[in-house]
Amino acid sequence: MIIMADVFSKEKRSWIMSRIRGRDTKPEMLVRSVVHRMGFRFRLHCRELPGKPDIVLPRHKKVIFVHGCFWHGHKQCLRSRRPTTNTEFWNKKLDANIARDKRVRMNLRRLGWKVLVVWECETSDPDRLFAKLERFLHNG
Repeated sequence: MIIMADVFSKEKRSWIMSRIRGRDTKPEMLVRSVVHRMGFRFRLHCRELPGKPDIVLPRHKKVIFVHGCFWHGHKQCLRSRRPTTNTEFWNKKLDANIARDKRVRMNLRRLGWKVLVVWECETSDPDRLFAKLERFLHNG
């Protein structure tokens, strides 16, 4: 295993990380666009629901989360590789994110909502993304 030091100072890395957006990301905007073109109307980031889902379709009692592969630990994705420096911090943070996501999905299902997670990497293939959303919105 190769351990590489960060190429940025601690302050610069902190500044870079602070610029990462939690909402209205490119993958989220893309998913919204596809859902809208499919004829569905939705609400965004509904605070009344556990986890403030990215896309909420109240009439259908369905929610969609658009997760970043790194921040939410997408197991099948290279983007979710954990940093090799400051591992204790990153493992604690990312494990907590994954546990929280699981709790949120479980709570939503208990409340009668159907939940879909779209991973950031899935937005790069428009046909697969459309098919996944169509299955969930029309069948699931």
